[in-house]
Amino acid sequence: MQTRRAAALAAVTLIGLAVTAAAQTPGHAPASGAPSAYHAPRTPWGDPDLEGNWPSGGVSSVPLQRPQSFGTRNVLTDQEFADRESQIAKQVDQDGADFDFTNPSIPFGQIGGGQSPPPHWLERGVPQRQASLIVEPANGRLPALTPAAQKRAGEQNGRALNTYTDFSLYERCISRGVPGSILPGGYGNGNKIMQSPGYVIILNEMVHESRVVPLDSRTHLRPAIRNYMGDSRGRWDGDTLVIETTNFTDRPGVGINGTGASDALKITERFTRTSPSTLSYSMTIDDPNTWTAPFTLQYPLARDDAYGMFEYACHEGNYALQNILRGARAAER
Repeated sequence: MQTRRAAALAAVTLIGLAVTAAAQTPGHAPASGAPSAYHAPRTPWGDPDLEGNWPSGGVSSVPLQRPQSFGTRNVLTDQEFADRESQIAKQVDQDGADFDFTNPSIPFGQIGGGQSPPPHWLERGVPQRQASLIVEPANGRLPALTPAAQKRAGEQNGRALNTYTDFSLYERCISRGVPGSILPGGYGNGNKIMQSPGYVIILNEMVHESRVVPLDSRTHLRPAIRNYMGDSRGRWDGDTLVIETTNFTDRPGVGINGTGASDALKITERFTRTSPSTLSYSMTIDDPNTWTAPFTLQYPLARDDAYGMFEYACHEGNYALQNILRGARAAER
């Protein structure tokens, strides 16, 4: 199992070089078809075969946004890559260090600090040369928030903890929405794709989400029907699976970078098999009520059929909220 996992992570690194080389070009947008001459095998009914486990943990070391000093460059230099290698190695050593409550190696208030369990269970990924997950706009930065979104963010930051609805869906262990469920994070990065005639099923380890995506050109649900994970519709563009998701509620998990989204959110995803063991994934987020322009994330996934999809048992949702609310009432008294 360890050998297969190492091979998969190595494949992530190799395909990441190709993806980021293209992403550093100003004005680059993910191609709709296969980025190479490779053609995916077919299912018995003739669709491109994307089935398998495609965990995103291998790229969890790549930040969402690019440092401003990089400009439109989305590939690390040799020195920057060496610095990232050193940083990850130091973090791994720290993760595995003995827990010392009296003299914690990590400051209080941070994961792994004196009041927190050791972070040895977190997924750190492997060093990547990709500088940021965002590839559009060309500077790899999030577009500015709209005035309405800035107002929402201010209200969220200044929220009074009066009831459970003052917490995000993720804090309540309900959902992280489409962005948070599939994007690389600290843990639970498994993604499994299954196919049947006329449907693609995407299972995310994070918060036990699953989407059954029809491919039969049916229209989206009527606007009055809205879901935390939205309403997904898929189609084939050559070897690329294109999924458009709309009909979100105005509380779709934690959005991107801790910023909530609105019910105008539309997400377009593209899945392209680039080799027997690699897949290119991109996500374009368009929410005119939250960001002043659409933006696109793109990164490679490596197949790892030995990856174990664990149950997401979020006990914080059972105990933390009521205790936080009790604490807020005690503070008021």
